[in-house]
Amino acid sequence: MAEAPVEILLLRKMHPLVEKAFEGRYGVHRLSEAADPEALLAEIGPRIRALCAGGAVDGALMDRLPNLELIANFGVGYDAVDAVGAQRRGIVVTNTPDVLTDEVADLALGLTLATLRRIPQADRYLREGHWPKAPFPLTASLRGRRVGILGLGRIGRAIALRLESFGVAIDYHGRSRQADVPYTYHDTLIGLAHAVHILIVVAPGGPDTRNLVDAAVLEALGPEGILINVARGTLVDEAALTAALKAGTILGAGLDVFENEPHVPADLAALDNTVLLPHVGSASEHTRAAMAQLVVDNVVSWFEGRGPLTPVAETPWRPTA
Repeated sequence: MAEAPVEILLLRKMHPLVEKAFEGRYGVHRLSEAADPEALLAEIGPRIRALCAGGAVDGALMDRLPNLELIANFGVGYDAVDAVGAQRRGIVVTNTPDVLTDEVADLALGLTLATLRRIPQADRYLREGHWPKAPFPLTASLRGRRVGILGLGRIGRAIALRLESFGVAIDYHGRSRQADVPYTYHDTLIGLAHAVHILIVVAPGGPDTRNLVDAAVLEALGPEGILINVARGTLVDEAALTAALKAGTILGAGLDVFENEPHVPADLAALDNTVLLPHVGSASEHTRAAMAQLVVDNVVSWFEGRGPLTPVAETPWRPTA
């Protein structure tokens, strides 16, 4: 008698590479396609051993899956997954680091330049026929500016490396000073904001960093300041940012992430001193395929007994002797 296949649950529609890799290898269930998700969970919950996620996974869901061993998160950020709760339940959580680092760093630099030089606004100016009437107004420049990075992790370092080629001074703030970088460290975010002209946010999301960039930080950044956020929308107090942009407290903002995605406040979207993107930092075909492959590799490695490839810090894994 053939052994029953391992059963896994996909919370939402996944990248085609994931779908194709799992078909025929595991018993695959798709919660987002179920006519009655609650009934599906009641039926299959005890049989599910792995969960593929790209969104919220809380303790209540984990409790519906009593034999869950692995949560494979599609994305480097996993603040929507209760990793501490997973650790208490003996569940390993994985994410997809490194494979998206360069793509997000590239986007951060592009967003910075687009915001400073008002590239989307200049494009609209031309398309709307204003150029024959008058040249586009002069813009701010990267020249002579200091750039601050909030969160000097993998992506923060990749951004800093790219910034070096522009000849700008680089400062940073994080939980601790990093001895192996030449950049100026500030032990407070307010101190960093006071020192720089451009603040790039790449710190992790979650309750500990919610509204970390608040009205006081924006005030410290000042009227020539530019805020760039490619991390999580929750790191920035969106109401305070909108008020600062309206009042001229800061010069502009480039945002790839928002507090309540995909919804963006109308008063923020209406501002002309912003460049707003629909969370596309890692959204290239190349990088999303690499992320999908890492999700697959984590699941396959786990069920082949080799352990997870990229467990998160809250659920470290060591092979048993």
